[in-house]
Amino acid sequence: MSERARLESVDLVRGLIMVVMAIDHVRDMLGAGHFDPTDLSRTTAGLFLTRLVTHLCAPGFVLLAGTGAFLSRKAPRELSRFLLTRGLWLVVVELTIVRTAWLFNFEFFFPVQVIWAIGWSMVALAGLVFLPLPIIGLAGGAMIALHNLFDGLHAGPLLSGGSLIGSGRDWVVSVLHRQNPPVIYPLVPWIGVMAVGYALGPLFLREPARRRRALVALGAALCVTFVVLRAVNGYGDPRPWTPQPRALYTAFAFVNTEKYPPSLDYLLMTLGPVFLLLAAAEKLRGPLARALIVFGRVPFFFYVAHLYLIHLLAIALGVATGFGVRPFLTGWIWFPNGYGVSLPAVYAAWALVVVALYPLCRWFAQVKARRRDWWLSYV
Repeated sequence: MSERARLESVDLVRGLIMVVMAIDHVRDMLGAGHFDPTDLSRTTAGLFLTRLVTHLCAPGFVLLAGTGAFLSRKAPRELSRFLLTRGLWLVVVELTIVRTAWLFNFEFFFPVQVIWAIGWSMVALAGLVFLPLPIIGLAGGAMIALHNLFDGLHAGPLLSGGSLIGSGRDWVVSVLHRQNPPVIYPLVPWIGVMAVGYALGPLFLREPARRRRALVALGAALCVTFVVLRAVNGYGDPRPWTPQPRALYTAFAFVNTEKYPPSLDYLLMTLGPVFLLLAAAEKLRGPLARALIVFGRVPFFFYVAHLYLIHLLAIALGVATGFGVRPFLTGWIWFPNGYGVSLPAVYAAWALVVVALYPLCRWFAQVKARRRDWWLSYV
């Protein structure tokens, strides 16, 4: 199989991740249930499963960002410079363009989420790329496996009345390990995931049959490890599972692992299927596969565009249902009570968003394919 075909399998899975991710964001901004869909005391099976499938997205995307850095085949010094500058650029984008897409206002609050985590992970990888690949992989694996040892660390609030508060220790603990608004994505395990993705880069240069076997073996091993570790109900996640009144909800409790920050159990549960998807993607063909490849070639462009489009749809829905515009010039968690559509309508809106963005993404993918302007690698 050619280098192009190998990269297309990565692009396909990356595109699938972006499309699936959009389900969650449509549900957030257009859905009627303004509560955590993993709250077993309130959720429905449809809501829980909708949220569960989107758990693959952030780990898969961060992993493939690391793999993509390796597959760029840049010299270490050149790659380090690129990762450093692109990572810092993504942090700025998170605090400006992405923040505005989520909130549609210019108030003080600045939640830092997945783009922030990817940006700082790239900055960290910019330093790691000078180390031997096994050391990078071991360092990343240690961050993933051991960070739950620090679950006992706590931090005070970082914001109060629109002002920054909190000690230096509070900020360090929050930025590195514990979710604490405005820090939604603590960094340490995400840096580990990107480092592991980079260290696994040589796997994608193997002969196709060997590569697929390795991906299947790795994916299966992670899934089995998750089941065993979660069944023991000890180390690996700060939220032990407990039996529920119904068997289905007991299964939900078993897979209801912590994302903020991603626990060891969470990453085993999500990265295992990602490796299996990568193995399967190499044999996928047809119009759907080609469409996903298009999205996978312009993931950042898709990410920013879909947030603005969904928020605009939320405003349109709010106007159509009598709420007006002003209540939607904020984050979705503050949208008014009584607003939103059913889960089937959420899926219909999601399909509309994906179809609407496809021509724009295809155009931009073609621009990136035929031009070599330096700035295109940052978008």
